Amino acid sequence: MMQAFRNAAKPVVVVLMVAFVGWLVFDLSGLSGGGGGGLLTQTSVGKVDGRSIEARLYQEAVQATIENQQRSGGASLGIEGVAGARDQVWEQFITSTLLQREYSRRGIRTTTAEVAEAIRSFPPPEFQQNPEMMTDGVFDVAKYQRWLASAVGQQYIPLLESRYQDEIQRAKLFRALVADVTVSESALWERFRDEHEMVRIGVLRLNPATSVPASEGEVSSTEVDSYYRENRENFRQTRQAWLSYVSLPRLPIASDTAAALARAVAIREEIVNGAPFAEVASRESADEVSAAQGGDLGEWTRGQFDPDFQAAADRLALQAISEPVLTAFGYHIIQMTERDGDRFKANHILIPVEVTGDHRDRLDAQADSLELLGADRLDGAALDTVARALNLTIQPTGGIVENQRVVAANMAVPDAGVWAFQAEAGETSPVIEAPGAYFLFRVDSLRPEGIPALARIRPEVEAAARAAKLARAAARVADEIRREAEGGQPLAAIARTRGLDYSEPAAFPRIAPLVQSPELTGAAFGLAPGEVSAVITAQSTVWLMQGLERVPADSARFQAELPQLRDTQLRELRNRRIQDFMASLRANARIVDRRATLYRTDAQLEAQAASRPIF
Repeated sequence: MMQAFRNAAKPVVVVLMVAFVGWLVFDLSGLSGGGGGGLLTQTSVGKVDGRSIEARLYQEAVQATIENQQRSGGASLGIEGVAGARDQVWEQFITSTLLQREYSRRGIRTTTAEVAEAIRSFPPPEFQQNPEMMTDGVFDVAKYQRWLASAVGQQYIPLLESRYQDEIQRAKLFRALVADVTVSESALWERFRDEHEMVRIGVLRLNPATSVPASEGEVSSTEVDSYYRENRENFRQTRQAWLSYVSLPRLPIASDTAAALARAVAIREEIVNGAPFAEVASRESADEVSAAQGGDLGEWTRGQFDPDFQAAADRLALQAISEPVLTAFGYHIIQMTERDGDRFKANHILIPVEVTGDHRDRLDAQADSLELLGADRLDGAALDTVARALNLTIQPTGGIVENQRVVAANMAVPDAGVWAFQAEAGETSPVIEAPGAYFLFRVDSLRPEGIPALARIRPEVEAAARAAKLARAAARVADEIRREAEGGQPLAAIARTRGLDYSEPAAFPRIAPLVQSPELTGAAFGLAPGEVSAVITAQSTVWLMQGLERVPADSARFQAELPQLRDTQLRELRNRRIQDFMASLRANARIVDRRATLYRTDAQLEAQAASRPIF
């Protein structure tokens, strides 16, 4: 019996490691202690409402998160993944601090009995999916409780207690938050109406750039200055970096294609000589989904698959083994099992065309040269050295914003967008491996977040001021048209006479408007048939609308669906109340983030180490 408990514990350990990360955050962070004012110490990575977050404990939680993600994903995390883990843990610390403060303020506590009963009676979802905890495919609570009582289970009780204590307190807080949430029948009718009432309108659009003379948009220097002062926030810029890079393509060549074909031929020969297709497919196929099913592709219809694959399937006799078939995915070995008109069933083995052999060795050697000559340097000239040594061309990326995937050599490159904002101007990156190339980047310049001085962005401000002036001129034209329409002439006829853009779209409800503009949607549903709207400027366009038809919501259907509508709306309102509460806690918190002092790029660390005196 104890051996069974030990066996059951093995898959559970991974679940508990996830809880352990939460335990580090919620129980070991020292958040329950007070935190006065004063300067941050060297052991602190930040403060949340005056409470310090210890660097050591933060780093332990980050490391646990990284290890858990690598364990579950089966691969090491890159720069982006590590940065994501750091941010995830940071947000957990913030949330934990804010919630613990709220529990204390509201007097929310848990008892030992509550935690024990929760652990015993409400197994975590991960446990309920554990095959070792099932009988005849159904979760067996008795097995779970015997495991809890075992010596193995008792070792993990503290972790479960930590997890359940927080969950119970959080549940109590959230129940208190939503206790007074109600929904009236009138509010439900309003929502039902928004979803089902339909209107059809005529729409006249005026593009300011083409509907009025360009001279109407001429602006003076004084007008540009005034526009900048009145609209400064519109010109706020995020952090931005400008990079240069060199790349080493790592795409297959003819020798790689030949190697993949030779491997496919050998695999086919093995099957023809008697090896079970399913066994070989599960071992050799790069198509992991079908490989897990012995190569079975299931049923498909003509047109679903690659044309070259389909053509080979059409020619293949039932149960025969095809010669290697080349598609955009690689070489396939196909076994057709069923064919009925345009419906097919088959097994296949996929052998991708990959960089291999001598070609891979040469690329690896060049990548080593990239690293040796230019990677992780503070001197930007290192990129020029690499380019000369390997006969590569230095290319610019253009401006990138923080955490944005960098596009270089026509491909999205991982990690570079995160690294760039940890680096200094002139610094070179580590060698970054993308699916089609190796890259080495250099930070050419960095721009901080903020509103630039007018002198730096004057052309941009002038263009915006000109567009605003043109829009006002177009609005005056639209107002003339509105007065004509109010005199009894249909908007469609006026538009035809003036050669303007007019349309009558299909009827739509409030929840699926023509364009995402509350002002336009509200005006459209406020129009009676024949009535003309006011002039509205939205999304760089001037609009006029005329009501054509209104289809009211069905009140009888509303009454029939009322109970379900009430339940759905209550759930949504409660969830929204909780989300708004958490967002408010976060927005009003005083957060000091000093994590940047913990992390340096390899180049910065090497320079720091080299500058330290040796005694």
